[in-house]
Amino acid sequence: MAQPKDFGFGSEEQMLRDSARKFLKDNSPIEKLRALVAKDHKIAYESPVQPLAWDEKIWKQMVELGWTALAVPESAGGAGMKMIAVAALAEEIGRAALPSPLIATLIATAVLTHAKSDAATPWLERIVAGDAASFAGPGSEGSWLPDATSMRVKTTGDGAFLEGTVPFVQEARKAAFFVVVARDPKGVGLYAIPADAPGVKIRPDRVVDLTRDQASLVFDDVRIDKDAIIATPAAGASVVAAALPSILTIVAADLCGAAEWQLQTTAEYARVRTQFDRLIGFFQAVKHPIVNVMIDVDRARSLTYAAACAIDTEPGEALRLARMAKAAASDAAAFASSRSIQLHGGIGFTWECDVHIYVKRQKHNQFYFGDGPYQRAKIAELIDRAA
Repeated sequence: MAQPKDFGFGSEEQMLRDSARKFLKDNSPIEKLRALVAKDHKIAYESPVQPLAWDEKIWKQMVELGWTALAVPESAGGAGMKMIAVAALAEEIGRAALPSPLIATLIATAVLTHAKSDAATPWLERIVAGDAASFAGPGSEGSWLPDATSMRVKTTGDGAFLEGTVPFVQEARKAAFFVVVARDPKGVGLYAIPADAPGVKIRPDRVVDLTRDQASLVFDDVRIDKDAIIATPAAGASVVAAALPSILTIVAADLCGAAEWQLQTTAEYARVRTQFDRLIGFFQAVKHPIVNVMIDVDRARSLTYAAACAIDTEPGEALRLARMAKAAASDAAAFASSRSIQLHGGIGFTWECDVHIYVKRQKHNQFYFGDGPYQRAKIAELIDRAA
């Protein structure tokens, strides 16, 4: 099946993107972002625990706008919109570098949705109602595959319990519940665990990205209630595999949005900064790198929207295109970050220049679920298996 025109990006998706852009411009401009996450270097990096910098009022407004319900199926009370709409929203979140649990919640939503189980419905309904969620899936060995998880299900006469530690959990201190990958002798299962469940401990990480909250989750004899089993040990790994294209596409869209901000901000600076009695945008050493960034961002965005469209229309191509999108977006983010710092000259690497906020978010996203070389290696494996 051929992809539809414009990746299926229609009037509804355009309305969503435009309204999201206006909302974020009005409610989270760069001045407010700076005051929220980068007001003081010592507070940001030298306090005992990294500050939890986000605006809960904006989160509540986003819930009222239906953004948390966007990817939730209609059967669970959501909007059930296409992945292309989710990608458009994620791109705007990245453009604003918004400190919020929305990206993590969209990823958790994708996992819950692909479980296609009755047990997932109440948790999806909680997301529609405004609960933030996070996917606790990466393995402690550094692999992004569920088979690498160190989480274990312990069964006793009193029931089943979760034991172990999950690293790299996004927005952990903002989440109301977690979708956890864990293994028992029968395989890998998925479990929804409230953040305040007895035995759950959140150990905040200190990460370079000022717009994010990351932590390790420690589970110490956390009881697994019957309604917490989202996918049985026989099905959990396949659910995560089915959700992976959506996860990669959401992160790639965030990367593209932030890279677009870096491009536009650097181009605008080149139009006003003078050197040798000329605007620096006059010089080829400045204008050519800016054009190269534009090319990289456009390529990454095209692949990201192609991946989103494939999730909607060509599931068989979704994983390959999603890995291509994540690879291109990660590479574009790295290039846009380096050029934005260099072309801002002597102020580009300073705390007072807002560029550093985006560079740090890009670096975090670049490696989240695998960077460019990692994704290209996985693409090679897909090609090899298909040969």
